[in-house]
Amino acid sequence: MTNPFPHELSIDDVYYSPLILVAFLAFIAALITVMVLNKLKLTRYLYAPSYVFIAIMALYVVLIDTYWIKF
Repeated sequence: MTNPFPHELSIDDVYYSPLILVAFLAFIAALITVMVLNKLKLTRYLYAPSYVFIAIMALYVVLIDTYWIKF
């Protein structure tokens, strides 16, 4: 079965992996999530907030790749 979505992103005849866009969007979403957690003062209950940021970003990468930008 063929995929109807493009496998590369092209900007001025240079092809980029869609994973770059997914990683950028996941970083922005994780940043917003961490800012909300900081505003609600929920990060004080976390042992290592930097690892939680990476875990949230990894979750966003999986979710964005699975449900939004499919390649």
